[in-house]
Amino acid sequence: MLNSDQTDIDLPPTHSESESVFSDCGRAGGPEDAGGVGLCAQSRVAEAGEAVKKDLQHLSREERRRRRRATAKYRTAHATRERIRVEAFNMAFAELRKLLPTLPPDKKLSKIEILRLAICYISYLNHVLDV
Repeated sequence: MLNSDQTDIDLPPTHSESESVFSDCGRAGGPEDAGGVGLCAQSRVAEAGEAVKKDLQHLSREERRRRRRATAKYRTAHATRERIRVEAFNMAFAELRKLLPTLPPDKKLSKIEILRLAICYISYLNHVLDV
Protein backbone atom coordinates (compact mmCIF):
# COMPACT_ATOMS: atom_id res chain seq x y z
CA MET A 1 0.00 0.00 0.00
CA LEU A 2 1.07 3.56 -0.58
CA ASN A 3 1.26 6.02 2.22
CA SER A 4 0.82 9.69 1.62
CA ASP A 5 4.50 10.48 0.96
CA GLN A 6 5.16 7.55 -1.49
CA THR A 7 4.35 7.81 -5.17
CA ASP A 8 3.92 5.06 -7.69
CA ILE A 9 7.30 6.01 -9.25
CA ASP A 10 9.11 4.54 -6.25
CA LEU A 11 7.66 1.08 -6.91
CA PRO A 12 9.78 -1.54 -8.67
CA PRO A 13 8.81 -2.15 -12.29
CA THR A 14 6.36 -4.98 -12.88
CA HIS A 15 5.92 -7.03 -16.00
CA SER A 16 2.63 -8.18 -17.36
CA GLU A 17 2.22 -11.83 -18.30
CA SER A 18 2.39 -11.03 -22.02
CA GLU A 19 5.62 -9.10 -21.50
CA SER A 20 8.89 -10.98 -21.18
CA VAL A 21 11.19 -10.36 -18.26
CA PHE A 22 13.97 -9.92 -20.85
CA SER A 23 12.07 -7.49 -23.06
CA ASP A 24 14.55 -4.72 -22.35
CA CYS A 25 17.65 -6.90 -22.78
CA GLY A 26 18.32 -5.55 -26.25
CA ARG A 27 18.86 -2.13 -24.74
CA ALA A 28 21.14 -3.31 -21.93
CA GLY A 29 24.40 -2.62 -23.71
CA GLY A 30 23.17 0.30 -25.76
CA PRO A 31 23.20 0.49 -29.53
CA GLU A 32 26.94 1.05 -29.60
CA ASP A 33 27.68 -2.38 -28.09
CA ALA A 34 28.29 -5.13 -30.65
CA GLY A 35 26.65 -3.26 -33.47
CA GLY A 36 23.34 -2.80 -31.70
CA VAL A 37 23.15 -6.30 -30.19
CA GLY A 38 22.49 -6.17 -26.48
CA LEU A 39 24.14 -8.21 -23.77
CA CYS A 40 21.22 -10.63 -23.48
CA ALA A 41 21.36 -11.39 -27.20
CA GLN A 42 25.06 -12.13 -26.88
CA SER A 43 24.46 -14.41 -23.92
CA ARG A 44 21.69 -16.21 -25.83
CA VAL A 45 24.13 -16.88 -28.67
CA ALA A 46 26.69 -18.19 -26.18
CA GLU A 47 24.05 -20.38 -24.55
CA ALA A 48 23.04 -21.72 -27.96
CA GLY A 49 26.68 -22.58 -28.67
CA GLU A 50 26.90 -24.42 -25.36
CA ALA A 51 23.69 -26.29 -26.17
CA VAL A 52 25.11 -27.39 -29.52
CA LYS A 53 28.27 -28.64 -27.78
CA LYS A 54 26.19 -30.59 -25.28
CA ASP A 55 24.13 -32.06 -28.12
CA LEU A 56 27.28 -33.15 -29.94
CA GLN A 57 28.88 -34.71 -26.84
CA HIS A 58 26.45 -37.62 -26.73
CA LEU A 59 27.01 -38.43 -30.42
CA SER A 60 29.49 -41.03 -31.56
CA ARG A 61 32.70 -39.95 -33.22
CA GLU A 62 31.41 -41.12 -36.58
CA GLU A 63 28.15 -39.17 -36.22
CA ARG A 64 30.04 -35.96 -35.32
CA ARG A 65 32.26 -36.47 -38.38
CA ARG A 66 29.17 -37.01 -40.55
CA ARG A 67 27.57 -33.79 -39.29
CA ARG A 68 30.76 -31.79 -39.81
CA ARG A 69 31.02 -33.09 -43.38
CA ALA A 70 27.46 -31.98 -44.06
CA THR A 71 28.33 -28.29 -43.75
CA ALA A 72 28.60 -26.14 -46.86
CA LYS A 73 32.08 -24.92 -45.89
CA TYR A 74 33.39 -28.48 -45.62
CA ARG A 75 31.78 -29.54 -48.91
CA THR A 76 33.29 -26.55 -50.73
CA ALA A 77 36.76 -27.25 -49.34
CA HIS A 78 36.46 -30.94 -50.20
CA ALA A 79 35.34 -30.17 -53.76
CA THR A 80 38.34 -27.86 -54.20
CA ARG A 81 40.76 -30.51 -52.93
CA GLU A 82 39.17 -33.13 -55.18
CA ARG A 83 39.40 -30.85 -58.23
CA ILE A 84 43.12 -30.27 -57.58
CA ARG A 85 43.67 -34.03 -57.13
CA VAL A 86 41.88 -34.89 -60.39
CA GLU A 87 43.82 -32.22 -62.31
CA ALA A 88 47.13 -33.61 -61.00
CA PHE A 89 45.99 -37.14 -61.90
CA ASN A 90 45.10 -36.07 -65.46
CA MET A 91 48.40 -34.22 -65.87
CA ALA A 92 50.28 -37.37 -64.82
CA PHE A 93 48.41 -39.40 -67.45
CA ALA A 94 49.19 -36.74 -70.07
CA GLU A 95 52.91 -36.90 -69.22
CA LEU A 96 52.89 -40.70 -69.36
CA ARG A 97 51.05 -40.56 -72.69
CA LYS A 98 53.82 -38.35 -74.17
CA LEU A 99 56.41 -41.04 -73.34
CA LEU A 100 54.57 -43.89 -75.06
CA PRO A 101 55.03 -44.57 -78.76
CA THR A 102 51.87 -45.00 -80.82
CA LEU A 103 51.45 -45.08 -84.56
CA PRO A 104 49.40 -41.94 -84.86
CA PRO A 105 51.24 -39.89 -82.21
CA ASP A 106 48.24 -37.67 -81.51
CA LYS A 107 45.82 -40.58 -81.08
CA LYS A 108 43.47 -40.07 -78.13
CA LEU A 109 43.84 -42.90 -75.60
CA SER A 110 41.75 -43.66 -72.56
CA LYS A 111 43.42 -43.95 -69.17
CA ILE A 112 43.19 -47.73 -69.16
CA GLU A 113 44.69 -47.85 -72.68
CA ILE A 114 47.54 -45.61 -71.52
CA LEU A 115 48.23 -47.95 -68.58
CA ARG A 116 48.08 -51.09 -70.72
CA LEU A 117 50.32 -49.55 -73.36
CA ALA A 118 52.78 -48.44 -70.64
CA ILE A 119 52.90 -52.01 -69.27
CA CYS A 120 53.59 -53.42 -72.75
CA TYR A 121 56.22 -50.76 -73.48
CA ILE A 122 58.02 -51.40 -70.18
CA SER A 123 58.11 -55.14 -70.83
CA TYR A 124 59.37 -54.47 -74.35
CA LEU A 125 62.18 -52.28 -72.97
CA ASN A 126 63.07 -54.98 -70.41
CA HIS A 127 63.23 -57.53 -73.23
CA VAL A 128 65.51 -55.23 -75.26
CA LEU A 129 67.86 -54.84 -72.29
CA ASP A 130 67.99 -58.60 -71.68
CA VAL A 131 69.00 -59.43 -75.26
